[in-house]
Amino acid sequence: MPLPKQKHDTRFTYADYLTWPPEERWELIDGVAYDMTPAPNVTHQSIVLNIGRIIADYLEGKDCKVFVAPVDVILPESSSTSDENIFTVVQPDIVVVCNKKKIEKRGIKGAPDLVVEVLSESTAYKDETEKLKLYERHGVREYWIVNPEAYYLNVFRLGSDGTFEKPLHYRKGETFKSSVLEGLIIDGNRVFEGIEI
Repeated sequence: MPLPKQKHDTRFTYADYLTWPPEERWELIDGVAYDMTPAPNVTHQSIVLNIGRIIADYLEGKDCKVFVAPVDVILPESSSTSDENIFTVVQPDIVVVCNKKKIEKRGIKGAPDLVVEVLSESTAYKDETEKLKLYERHGVREYWIVNPEAYYLNVFRLGSDGTFEKPLHYRKGETFKSSVLEGLIIDGNRVFEGIEI
């Protein structure tokens, strides 16, 4: 499984990131730049659309907002939030934000309440290791990792000690509830609907 390409051996900031060509997609994790190409495949995008639709339908008339990539999630490490002091900007497949103060014109600043990543060949390792630690460290309350090849979904929930609990594992055909979006029940069949390509 190939690792994402990295941009040189320099520690970059959000200020640097804003100068890169808009047709290129990059993520910064602790100052390391990762190339987000090639574009996700049709299966990946179908699952993102399925989950995005389920969440958007549930959130209709509610305060929380759902966003689908590409949208920047800017994660400052300190109280200094100048662009030169921010070293992490990611573009999760789906994010849900319940605190409207975090929603800015440039993206989401601060940890979303819910993050969903659909694995692809070029990003799977990063999603299951670096981003898992990153989202835990920044206090993302729930993190879903979807495997489109094996038809399963792992749900990580933030415990009272600030770390992710042991993941809950769901397969296609099973249902589960979100702990962040109370009352949202996800049908695994709908997650993987229409991806037999």
